[in-house]
Amino acid sequence: MRILLLVSAFNGLSQRVWTSLCASGHDVGIALADMGEDAIVETVEDVSPDLIVCPFLKHRVPEKVWTGWPTIIVHPGPVGDRGPSSLDHAITEGEALWGVTALQAVEEMDAGPIWATRTFPLPRGVAKSAVYNGPVADAALECVAEVVAKAADPTFRPLPQEDAPRPVPHARTRPLLKRDERMFDWSWDAGSIAVRVAAADSAPGVRTELRGMVVHAYDAHVGELLERPARPGTVVGRYEEAVAVATGDGRALWLGRLKHPRAEGGDGVKQSALRVLGDLDVPELDAPESLREVRYRRIGPVGVLTVRAHNGAMGTAHCRRVLRALDHALEQDTSVLVFKGTDEFFSNGIDLNRVEAAEDPAQEAWDNINAINDVCSALVSDTGQLTIAAYTASAGAGGAMLGLAADVALAREGVVLNPFYDIGLFGSELHTYTLPRRVGVTLAGQLLDDKQPVDAATALRLGLVDGVGPRDPAAFDEWLMDQAALYASPEHWRQTYDAKLRFLQGSRPPAYYAARELAEMAQDIFDDRSGFAAARESFVRKTPRKAAHAA
Repeated sequence: MRILLLVSAFNGLSQRVWTSLCASGHDVGIALADMGEDAIVETVEDVSPDLIVCPFLKHRVPEKVWTGWPTIIVHPGPVGDRGPSSLDHAITEGEALWGVTALQAVEEMDAGPIWATRTFPLPRGVAKSAVYNGPVADAALECVAEVVAKAADPTFRPLPQEDAPRPVPHARTRPLLKRDERMFDWSWDAGSIAVRVAAADSAPGVRTELRGMVVHAYDAHVGELLERPARPGTVVGRYEEAVAVATGDGRALWLGRLKHPRAEGGDGVKQSALRVLGDLDVPELDAPESLREVRYRRIGPVGVLTVRAHNGAMGTAHCRRVLRALDHALEQDTSVLVFKGTDEFFSNGIDLNRVEAAEDPAQEAWDNINAINDVCSALVSDTGQLTIAAYTASAGAGGAMLGLAADVALAREGVVLNPFYDIGLFGSELHTYTLPRRVGVTLAGQLLDDKQPVDAATALRLGLVDGVGPRDPAAFDEWLMDQAALYASPEHWRQTYDAKLRFLQGSRPPAYYAARELAEMAQDIFDDRSGFAAARESFVRKTPRKAAHAA
């Protein structure tokens, strides 16, 4: 079937849909909806698809398109829900059950007949981005598969909304959730504030005030009762680059990220809370586990290092903290080390927000790429342990390459890898060593040149990963530990470790590849030969990409 994806952005959900449909043998094209109505119509006429699917669409579909071709909107809400802030409202109001509905485009937004729908329990207080990339994306994939099957059935007729069962009876049309409706008061309890922030994470954030500065808050975590009560809204502590704020119930609410808006005199870039607020004379406090960037535990011969990278970004300081924890883990007498991300993110490489906001962006980018390279070098080196990278969530660019530095790479079902660079950088993370080691020189070059996402099943077939585990996070963790125990067994450990040594001894040292990559990166970062500065600004500011700089 010829299918066209009409999307506002080729985001994580769109990539999952694209890879899934391609894997099923369909001819799948992509059209960005920001090209304008005339261009959309022209594109659709040129492609002449059998079906148009819109997994992530903020733009209106031109009437000539939805009247001429079956056009299916994937809406992140159950039957009866309508409006542009569906998930925001659901999280804010504490819905216990939510859903995804695939419906046909008509004149009225979200009002068309239904092709497929799914429901799922909505976890309380979980960030909107995590809900969207988790249960919403999973439900959307199921809906799209059902839509494609029904589109191939000439007898199928979609169900009018008024005739469809409503698993969430009070689902209704709700307007855009405006800034003032998102706000909270620091006199509220920490849990209620955290829910407000979760409903606006990762965009648009919640407007509030800290230390006399208007900021947008993100990445909230409920802490413990404070030993010394403080006036609500007072910054009372710090942990690494996060800050603790006193709330009305005597608990700390931790904030990992803030943005000082341009309209309020700031740079308008989301960064670590401590960087936005500046130097604070507040004590170091114990942070909740959900906020911590690195956690290490040992299970017999297996060590497990869990790395949390907010939105997948690994800044210079973050990489250095990860490296210290990694060095500690590799010094233990375990035989296997598992390097894993969280359910929400693995890694997307360097922190472009921090680079963009730096006084000297080029120097910050250089420091950052060297810091993440140090992590890759530690994983790839001969330390007497086998290293296993677990792609617990999707990964891109340097983050995808980071996992390849381990001896073994495992992925959770549904994960999408983007093993290429597309922001005006040659790329580093030892990818010229690790990528050909896994898939060969020819395929490595093709992956870098084609710049297409790869799902977990395809990654396994290509040799990018060595195994794929269950989609459910708890089931994946159990499977992962079983795999780690298997690799820790004497026979499997010796076989895999000997293969690692043979490759290390039979090739140039990894430092050789890092040096060659950094020579290329120096020209991209300091000379801006491929338009890195403009591409970075476009990514951070969410603006159309400017023309590349001519060297």
